Amino acid sequence: MVEIDWRVRRVGQSIFTAWAVTTLSFVLVRLLPGNPMGAMVRKLEQQGVDPVRARQIVELRLSIDPSKPIPVAYVDYMSNMLQGNLGVSIYYGDPVAQIIANALPWTLFVLSWSLFITFFVGVVFGALMAYWEGGKLDVGLTSWAILMGSVPFYVLAFLLLIALSYRLGWFPTGGKQPTGVPPGFNWPYIKGIVHHATLPVMSMLVASGVASLGMRGNSIRILGSDYLRVARLRGLSDMTISTQYVARNAVLPMYTTLMISIGEMFGGSIVLEKVFQYRGLGYYFFSAFSQRDYPLMMGGFVVITVAVVLALLFADLTYSLIDPRAGGQNSESY
Repeated sequence: MVEIDWRVRRVGQSIFTAWAVTTLSFVLVRLLPGNPMGAMVRKLEQQGVDPVRARQIVELRLSIDPSKPIPVAYVDYMSNMLQGNLGVSIYYGDPVAQIIANALPWTLFVLSWSLFITFFVGVVFGALMAYWEGGKLDVGLTSWAILMGSVPFYVLAFLLLIALSYRLGWFPTGGKQPTGVPPGFNWPYIKGIVHHATLPVMSMLVASGVASLGMRGNSIRILGSDYLRVARLRGLSDMTISTQYVARNAVLPMYTTLMISIGEMFGGSIVLEKVFQYRGLGYYFFSAFSQRDYPLMMGGFVVITVAVVLALLFADLTYSLIDPRAGGQNSESY
């Protein structure tokens, strides 16, 4: 019964966070200094649009009626949000929900591969660094991890773009899919998609340095365990012990860190996709800021935050399944 109450509480906290973010997006256009909604109405009026028609256009684009009292407008806005009506983009002229639905899969494609490779490299390298602590391998990989963790992802993105795209011509300089190839489940199209996504994925691998250092610290704490002594007595190789025994137990604390990194990568994708002209969610979110496209800005803000909240909720609810020792502790600590 306690476990059920803990899970319900975590779901309730996630719902509250999503509601708070959606409310903040309403405040952004209705109550913040500068009144973006009023500025949109005035801009349309300056273009010769009738004041009544200007308010109707703003209501269509923002899903907020500027003529209604704030409580009524807020209820209407939340109702539209729950129905998937995020307004109409000012710059692109398309529904925000449609733009996000078309762009989100491309961002998830890059993020999923980045997370998988980052996590895999971090686990393997961190286990090797800890098992040969103080040795040449540890010194070399630790230096690499510190360097990778210190380089901003956008700096690496520019370096890769200049070196591998403009200088060597190995990768395209922008875009998300090949030109002149019909979209579909065929090898030329799939190959082109992977080719365009390679540099954005490589740019996000700077996070593997931090993951390696975290894995190294977790692994060092368990190196003195009895089961490792038994494994050595059985004659198992150092590589088997470090990657299977050490890594398997040290990786558990990194599970939540992996989910938290989803939020960091979503934030990083905003600049990264602009650098590579990769038209995912981050690209349109950056354009929304540049063009003062408030409906698209609000929609992207809500979607990114909800995605991060769901990732953290998933981590909370499934961690006890991965590590049964954490189930009782979590339920008692909350």
